[in-house]
Amino acid sequence: MDGPVASVWLDRPEVRNAQTFATWASLARVPGLLPAEVRVVLLRSTGPDFSAGLDLRQLRPGGIAEGSVDALLPGSDAELADAIATFQQAFTPWRDLPAVVVAVVQGRALGAGLQLALAADLRVVAADAQLVVAESRLGLVPDLGGTAALVELVGYSRTLELCLLGRPVAAAEALAWGLVSRVAGAEGLDVAVDALAAGLLALPAPVLRATKRLVAGAVERTAAEQRVAERAAQVPLLRAAAGRVSRGA
Repeated sequence: MDGPVASVWLDRPEVRNAQTFATWASLARVPGLLPAEVRVVLLRSTGPDFSAGLDLRQLRPGGIAEGSVDALLPGSDAELADAIATFQQAFTPWRDLPAVVVAVVQGRALGAGLQLALAADLRVVAADAQLVVAESRLGLVPDLGGTAALVELVGYSRTLELCLLGRPVAAAEALAWGLVSRVAGAEGLDVAVDALAAGLLALPAPVLRATKRLVAGAVERTAAEQRVAERAAQVPLLRAAAGRVSRGA
């Protein structure tokens, strides 16, 4: 952690940051461990790829030390659904954080890798990035919470196409669709991320947090409810701004 910025790393470059049940258990714990002063969280990874998605060894009989799908199958449908609900906890808490969460994506983000990027508030990608909803290739559906974010970002038709066909979306296309917030230029991914983080940190912490809450809830509110939420968010900020002006007068 670097002051108000916390970096959360996927660090299995030898398997392209493929994710296991153990990975998800660790990710689920992280949001609850972040100090209150953190205002920006960066979801990052080592190596040339953000994440190859699910570690496919977990689909084989016996799996690996981190667990296997095979071990879950003898359970009832309800028990299997409960296990998936547990896995989803690695992806769903990030939007509930008061901090702004930024996924930093280089190379490929496949399946669960893309799901993790979608769990963030913002996505900054390298020019060579490729985003793939890959679950259909395995005869599965995306089940880690990303479909709602996809529909919100790119609409129903594009989401359905991506989920069914599993085709890669390059960085430029992802930017044009609104799937990512910015693509790093010649300056490189780290410089682009540092510039975004600096812009976010230049804002007063209450403004950053209130704006995230306001925008994050907008999709679920009616227009009238959103106006109420805007008023409620603005009142304490307006009082604080007036107080600063008064003290400076």
